[in-house]
Amino acid sequence: MFVPRPFAGLADEPEWVALREFVPSATAPLRLAPDVEAAHGSRPVTLATLLPMASPAMVRGDGSVMVGLQREGRSGDVSRDLAAALLAALATEEPGPLAVPPADGEGPRLQDLLVDGVLEVTVHDDFAFWHDDQYEDPDVAASMERANSSVYPTVRMTAARAAYWCRMPQRSHLRWTLAEPEDVALPALARVSAAGGLNLDGATRFAGMFRAHGLLVPVWDLPRDDPAQRWEEPLAAFAQRYAAALEGGTELTAAERRARQGLVGRQLTLR
Repeated sequence: MFVPRPFAGLADEPEWVALREFVPSATAPLRLAPDVEAAHGSRPVTLATLLPMASPAMVRGDGSVMVGLQREGRSGDVSRDLAAALLAALATEEPGPLAVPPADGEGPRLQDLLVDGVLEVTVHDDFAFWHDDQYEDPDVAASMERANSSVYPTVRMTAARAAYWCRMPQRSHLRWTLAEPEDVALPALARVSAAGGLNLDGATRFAGMFRAHGLLVPVWDLPRDDPAQRWEEPLAAFAQRYAAALEGGTELTAAERRARQGLVGRQLTLR
């Protein structure tokens, strides 16, 4: 069964979506629920955007576990797939990447296995965090070299949660995963758009937005060479405009409905 919002119910749902979809290299520690820890022992668990060979999970030489977020789902429920990978890793102490059988759609989900809370995200410049002094694998080393070549500079913004600046070859971008459901976020964005407040400032362009795991992610094109810190204040100002627009509910004026249609026309569904 397909689950359109697999991370719903988690306190930091937008951050999970951001890490899943567009942050190249990042990690965050996870806490196992007491009953899971009682069954499998106390082992450090880390969420990683990507693991070697896009593996679903990896056990390190010290017994700690890493779960990979950016991989193809198999059951129709990303949360269920991640839970299956976590349980498979907890069931073994043999170091190295794991091949996890497809989940059948039944069974625990991440929400059942973790102590929920805000993710403490660390953004990395590369995938050196894969390196393990107690375990060496030439396949892992080769995968790291390939993955490192694809990492683009990324900065986690402080003006809004789940917002990330990145520098690409032609331009820079800012992406912000909104916390509200689409039927709430879209009318608010339409109000901001109708009022002429969709751009961060005169040097930016609202490029559109994509829908990922049931949430909306507005995207702005930015001048390539400006640093991420340059956009903290404009993002904070936009977040205030958006928050004010949320208070207006979902009923729109004619101009706002036209703005809404324009936004929908510039929307891309990823998941």
